[in-house]
Amino acid sequence: MSSLVCLLEEPSAKAMLTNVLEKIVPDSIAIRYIVFDGKQDLEKQIERKLRGWNQPSSYFLIMRDQDSGNCHEIKANLLSKVESAGKKNVSLVRIACHELESFYLGDLLAVENGLDITGLTKNQNNRKYRTPDNLSNPAEELSKLTKKKYQKVSGSRAIGPFLKLDNSNKSVSFNVLVEGVKKLIELEIEQ
Repeated sequence: MSSLVCLLEEPSAKAMLTNVLEKIVPDSIAIRYIVFDGKQDLEKQIERKLRGWNQPSSYFLIMRDQDSGNCHEIKANLLSKVESAGKKNVSLVRIACHELESFYLGDLLAVENGLDITGLTKNQNNRKYRTPDNLSNPAEELSKLTKKKYQKVSGSRAIGPFLKLDNSNKSVSFNVLVEGVKKLIELEIEQ
């Protein structure tokens, strides 16, 4: 059986991805999650984890937040570690601009449904929610918008099932993540 191995910076990413991936990954592909203790831990261990992974037919999704760093530099650094580990052709690196919460701010209907809050979708056309990837602190913004009802892990778990995967999310980085996973899966299915 093939595997999609997700190497993630934090538990909230797993909570969200669990719901998203079960919608797009066929049952013939097992999904595994390796959650690190923050971005430094991910960056420190990723090459060793990938190099030591010896299960055949494994594909890798590496995801972390941009935070205040340069998106292109972060991705290039991770890609060089992936290449050094010999897994370049079976890996996808994605960066959440600036934080995972940008994905949620790009789909306020999902936030409404997941957190059982009404009246948020009317804000979707406000400038900051039309381009949530540009927000420097989306987690704080989401906390304010939901009157602190959003908590990282439980909120991600609650919102994840409602995120639309049809490219309508206002977060470009979320749409790029979904499309990248679909292409990685197609690559696996073609093998």
